[in-house]
Amino acid sequence: MIPRASGTEVPSVATARLLLHPLSVAEAERIVARAPLAGDPWAEEYPQDGDVRGCGGFLRGVFERGDPGVFRAYEVRLIESGLAVGGIGFHGPPDEVGVVTVGYGLVPGVRGKGYASEALRALLEIARAAGVAGVKRDADLDNPASHRVMEAAGMRCVAESDGLRHFYAGF
Repeated sequence: MIPRASGTEVPSVATARLLLHPLSVAEAERIVARAPLAGDPWAEEYPQDGDVRGCGGFLRGVFERGDPGVFRAYEVRLIESGLAVGGIGFHGPPDEVGVVTVGYGLVPGVRGKGYASEALRALLEIARAAGVAGVKRDADLDNPASHRVMEAAGMRCVAESDGLRHFYAGF
């Protein structure tokens, strides 16, 4: 039996323009299946492949370790319309030195408006408030848009290797 991570114990996080909605197992399962319910407020291009992979990882983590608390997947919604336009979240709980890895992605129609940096800043605050030592993420060298997102959110480039630029934010 899969432990049911409800997400209801974890509050949504609002920014100036976005709402980070903590996903429940049922919501993540619908994203993986690309099968919205009538009331699911999904943008036309949502979910994308990265959302499906991220929710699949979240579901595997719930199965292996139980409810992850705040270290879960979140749906990124526009406050103004309630429309889900992407996802952001943790790849799991902190490692043995207290560092978490994050991932994010938005549908093409809303990129370039600063939403990804805004969502990432909120996720970094969730991590900091949860007591982690730091947050890491990498991006392909040929993905300068993602580099700008991380830099705008306060992460810094700490290394380049194997075609990737590695970013880190410590607390």
